[in-house]
Amino acid sequence: MTKQSKKILSEMQVRKSRKQKAAFRAWLCGELEAAGYAPKVEEGFAARNVVAGSPDRAQVLFTAHYDTQAVLPVPNFITPRNFLFYLLYQLLIVLPLFLLVGVVSGCVFAFAPEAVAWWLGPLSSIVICGFFMWWIIDGPANRHTANDNTSGVLTLVETALALPPEQRDKVCFVFFDNEEKGMLGSASFAKKHKNAKKNTPVINFDCVGDGNSIQFFPRRKLKKDGDALGRIEAAFLSADGKDVQLVRGFGFYPSDNASFKKGAGVCALKHRPVIGWYMNRIHTARDTVLDEANIALLRDGALRYAAGLN
Repeated sequence: MTKQSKKILSEMQVRKSRKQKAAFRAWLCGELEAAGYAPKVEEGFAARNVVAGSPDRAQVLFTAHYDTQAVLPVPNFITPRNFLFYLLYQLLIVLPLFLLVGVVSGCVFAFAPEAVAWWLGPLSSIVICGFFMWWIIDGPANRHTANDNTSGVLTLVETALALPPEQRDKVCFVFFDNEEKGMLGSASFAKKHKNAKKNTPVINFDCVGDGNSIQFFPRRKLKKDGDALGRIEAAFLSADGKDVQLVRGFGFYPSDNASFKKGAGVCALKHRPVIGWYMNRIHTARDTVLDEANIALLRDGALRYAAGLN
């Protein structure tokens, strides 16, 4: 692991406030400039993306979001190949909210005067739901973000620093802002770079540090591009107890890859019977696991992918 990656992991895991993000962007741009890149910060709607390379000329975009999330009492448990379980889990998370709203509203209508209850009941529901949404988006920062998404940031940094100068014109690295607030950074980037949105393969690394199965989830248009899929399979290889899978059948991964027609989300997963492939710990204080072997595997794969481009 490079000294830059070690610094991010030890000193810059929290990148949530405006000040924290600005400090990280300034440091990152300085390191990329020292390595021979000419990075720039592209401003869009409620987002500031760091871009190294030309999005309009590159043959591939390697991306990851650098913003981090609020700490939550329960993990964002994701099962990318079991949609039913994923949906049930999301419903289970919001069930206590519905129960709380029901109890508070019931108490208001039971004990408050009728003239007050008719407006206080709905208002209390709005306040509770609003507080819940605020907590998810702007609540106290999670101080442990090893997997989500420090792992993706390290993958980009390691790849960018190792990529030979003669191959850099073929690749663009993009560090997206505000994925945690609704993929605002990637949406802004895709709106500005329409050709990249429609035609360029985008390999997005998000939560790649915790799990022995590295899985690629291509979108529909990318699945139809046999050459691009072949390059991914030839470049990203299983090794040392690490399994790499390109999911050609059903699978979804809710990240910035969704902003691009030829996007592919990359994540690290674990497996259990019934549930299948899953990701846990993220968005909580337990997000402390980062397997350096995963980062090395993806870095080497990205370098092979770039070397194989015309």
